[in-house]
Amino acid sequence: MNNRPPWFDPAMPAHDQCVLRAILERCAVDCPDSAMALFEDGTQWTWAECLQYVRRTAAGLRKLGVCKGDLVVIWLPNGPDLIRLWFAVNYLGAVFVPLNTAYRGQVLEHVVRLTRARLMVAHAELLERLQGLDVPDLEKIVILGGEYDHAIACQTMPYEVLDGDLRDVDESVTIDPWDIQTVIFTSGTTGPSKGVLSPYLQLYTTAVINYGRLQRDETILINLPMFHVGGTSAVYAALVRTGRFFLVSGFSTTDFWSQVRRGNCATTSGLIGAMAPFLARGEASIDDIDNPLRFMTMFPINDATLSLAARFGFEHLTGFNMTEVSSPLVSDVNSRIHGSCGRPRSGVTVRLVDEHDIEVGPGERGELVVRTDLPWTMNAGYLNMPQATADAWRNGWFHTGDVFRQDENGEFFFVDRRKDTIRRRGENISSVEVEQAVLSFGGVAEAVVVGVPSEYGEEEVLAAVVPVLGRTLDPAALIHFLADRLAYFMVPRYVRTVANIPKTETNKPMKTVFREAGITEDTWDREAVGLKLRRERLGGLSRNQRDGI
Repeated sequence: MNNRPPWFDPAMPAHDQCVLRAILERCAVDCPDSAMALFEDGTQWTWAECLQYVRRTAAGLRKLGVCKGDLVVIWLPNGPDLIRLWFAVNYLGAVFVPLNTAYRGQVLEHVVRLTRARLMVAHAELLERLQGLDVPDLEKIVILGGEYDHAIACQTMPYEVLDGDLRDVDESVTIDPWDIQTVIFTSGTTGPSKGVLSPYLQLYTTAVINYGRLQRDETILINLPMFHVGGTSAVYAALVRTGRFFLVSGFSTTDFWSQVRRGNCATTSGLIGAMAPFLARGEASIDDIDNPLRFMTMFPINDATLSLAARFGFEHLTGFNMTEVSSPLVSDVNSRIHGSCGRPRSGVTVRLVDEHDIEVGPGERGELVVRTDLPWTMNAGYLNMPQATADAWRNGWFHTGDVFRQDENGEFFFVDRRKDTIRRRGENISSVEVEQAVLSFGGVAEAVVVGVPSEYGEEEVLAAVVPVLGRTLDPAALIHFLADRLAYFMVPRYVRTVANIPKTETNKPMKTVFREAGITEDTWDREAVGLKLRRERLGGLSRNQRDGI
């Protein structure tokens, strides 16, 4: 039943293969002058330079009181400073907690409170979002990226404090593969967002599985953020394989191929959801095949992704992954099986089960549950959420919450989410969090939020709302309200005003009614009236931006 990638050995790796500090120290000795990082602004690092930068930043963090096991929140866009801070946090044995730069409002307050972190490093242009939030544990904020005049109820200091004296670096602590390396927040399902506790061995395993074909000194183009496991695992692949990475601010249809060529990239951090259709719509050229890309991971496999691979001449893999696991399903190279996520990789066992954890029969649909032969290659639970951890790991298996079916050849096919997460253009969105924001608008009595099919693949967000009795709801006013309280990708595209929301016998909203109905004649589309949202620019890098609002 296992599909064993030839590049993966499911045995405990050495420290200097999977623990970040040990990797940096080994490579700074083995290949000090080799290039290891290229950034969009032209900055380049060798392995020796990287280690020097990281140790100085680690010294600054240590002087601020950061010790092994401490959680340090990093709220920055992609760039050299973000990477330097991530590596420095881990160099001390502390835990890297990257936050989505689109977070705001109650979602932001929830995740910061959940970390109980004392220290945050943030971009100056994001500080205003912290005003008025109840985050009592946060004591210090190191500010990067320009002027700020926002009143924050904790000590703020300039970024220069992190340029420390190497004599202050604490190298006495031991860091093991099973220690927690990162906390990455995943979208809520039946509740608020959860912080996934990820050991070093989990990120190492994900990197090796997804990028095992990367050769020494080859480059990965990384256009996913570091608050996404697709971004962190791609960076880690470059470290583990002693390759290089080219980090850019985000995915761009128009810039993608020029970035591949500029970085001489053999692979990328992957094409997720609508990325492949966006690239496929570009005008064909006789020069398309003239590019250095050798292979790529793509989700899913369909006509668009297969034609893209043929047009640009690269090999491809697909599979299934989520923040909590380490790519348990992997396809054969150049699989042409539409919709397949492949088969279980070496070192994992999977089952499809019903709601009682009883395995379903051949061909039947069931929730995918996973466990691994080697410990610590999946999540160690959810940060400060013991009940959610117990629920996910019940009966000794990790429950993905996703429904699959398996065909007679052992191929696994994704069917649906058990949870209410919405997938829009590569972002997972908690319907519960969007509903909470919609309900805080004065004219709304009830609301449900669901995903409906998008013309670009994946889903768009639809809010079905019941107005307060005797009042008329203005959809445009609701969008204006939400745009200042939610990440741009969470704001509904569609608003449907309804008289009531059907309920189950236990008084729970029947979301399936609205999913099945989809976009009806009485559904209002903000894009049809020119209200479009996109990312803003933070000092030349990405965040939220609004057109027509």
